[in-house]
Amino acid sequence: MVRIAPSIASGPLTNLSATLAELEQAGASVIHFDVEDGSFVPEMNLGIKVIKELRPLTNLPFDVHLMMNNPEWIIPILADMGVDMLSVHYEACPYPRRTLQLITKHKMHAGLAFNPATPIPDLDYCLPYLSFILVLSTEPEVDHPAHLPSIIEKIRVGKSAMDLDGALWVADGGITAKNAGAVVKAGADMLIVGRGVFKDGKIQENMLDLKAAINAS
Repeated sequence: MVRIAPSIASGPLTNLSATLAELEQAGASVIHFDVEDGSFVPEMNLGIKVIKELRPLTNLPFDVHLMMNNPEWIIPILADMGVDMLSVHYEACPYPRRTLQLITKHKMHAGLAFNPATPIPDLDYCLPYLSFILVLSTEPEVDHPAHLPSIIEKIRVGKSAMDLDGALWVADGGITAKNAGAVVKAGADMLIVGRGVFKDGKIQENMLDLKAAINAS
């Protein structure tokens, strides 16, 4: 079953506990957080305190995408906060296998994230620590970026070419009910969705539309 992971930073921030409860009721599989450093990407959104505050409010898995240089220092901190899935950027890790090993050492599922311009290399050397591959289908340094449909080809090619012992393929960026079916057809196992979930404040309706698009793919 394809998982939907709403990106909490795209939601209304005035009452995150209520937003979290509504996402759970609407059938979200995972809650996604982006953590930026203002260096690897120019933006800095919620930070990590919100992860700690929200963790006791739900049993849904928490997925954190680190968009930062030198991410190793924050790995044990996020583990202590109860994060379940943690991805680091291939572009920011000179020794990705070692970083993935550190994540798994702290009892989290480890992922590698790839910017749109970065080809996905042979990842066999990252086993047995690699649990998922996150493919960005928008440019991370652009405000409200457009979905890049050509990028989902990376998922199709990568998933068919690589035998990664059941690792999930995750698509992140500009996903809505209009393109979710195509992304799933390419092989995505999990969709990280921001505005596509929170558009017009209609979480329940948007989630239903996303699920319908997935089921029809």
